[in-house]
Amino acid sequence: MADPLIAVPDDFPSVFEKSAAHEAARKLGETVVYAARGADEEPELIKRIGRARVAINIRAHARFSDGVFAACPNLKMVSIWGTGTDNIDLDAAGRRGVTVCNTPGANAFAVAEHALALMLATGRKLVRIDREMRGGAWPREMLIQCLGKTLGVFGTGTIGARVAALGTAIGMEVLAWSARKDSASRKEEILRAADFVTLHLRLTPETRGFLGRKELSLMKRTAILVNTGRGALVEREALLDALATKKIAGAGLDVFHDEPLKPGDPILGFDTVVLSPHNAGQTAEVVRDGLLRAVNNVEQFLKGSPTDVVVAPVK
Repeated sequence: MADPLIAVPDDFPSVFEKSAAHEAARKLGETVVYAARGADEEPELIKRIGRARVAINIRAHARFSDGVFAACPNLKMVSIWGTGTDNIDLDAAGRRGVTVCNTPGANAFAVAEHALALMLATGRKLVRIDREMRGGAWPREMLIQCLGKTLGVFGTGTIGARVAALGTAIGMEVLAWSARKDSASRKEEILRAADFVTLHLRLTPETRGFLGRKELSLMKRTAILVNTGRGALVEREALLDALATKKIAGAGLDVFHDEPLKPGDPILGFDTVVLSPHNAGQTAEVVRDGLLRAVNNVEQFLKGSPTDVVVAPVK
């Protein structure tokens, strides 16, 4: 049997197998899809990639380390479904002659809508109120409206810009911060002023722990934090402490330090937190279009004209 052209080593939970993108990939060449968990273990990821020339990366729990690239010398391209690259050793990819591409903006509007939904659900205490009503109660308490409030948006890419537009549309004053041009003092100014803080930064060594104890202490006690970026943008223990001591009013979280969350994780104990399982971009339209775009990136690479390139081989 010939070596596969394309390996999809991490399709768990499965979205790729038997999709339109799967069919498109098969037209390019032999494609092997692994829809069971296991790609988060390096030896298993290496085994699944095997001698494939291309890997389509579906999930961030698959870590493409230097060891993976070294063990898979046939691998010449990684096509990422999504924007985030924190699970890829980009320096190692370049040194090992691997092109890395992603699909920026493919899920931007869906994630922005989800960030707004988390803002509203947390501020309106919808999850807790729903639960109490199902238990026979009739809760009557003050809720938080967005009209007239200040929204602090950290990250001004496609997602952040859309969140800012949605915030403006419902009557919020928007203060935006860009990693490219804004200062640390501007960051602190926004944290002090914002009633809602929402994170849309890429996870890099510079943004890891972007919000720690100091930053959370600057926020209003009535403020709500929303994170649809990456869990590690916020220091875990600092966030748990801020919630436990009511230094902030609550949080809406789609991303976590450990995914999936383990039973008994402390974050599960706060009724001021609304949780979703890293699925902000999980709409039928985003899945269909984003996966097809990831396959199109493979096709363009095979033609010698790669698109959406994050890293090119170092010459």
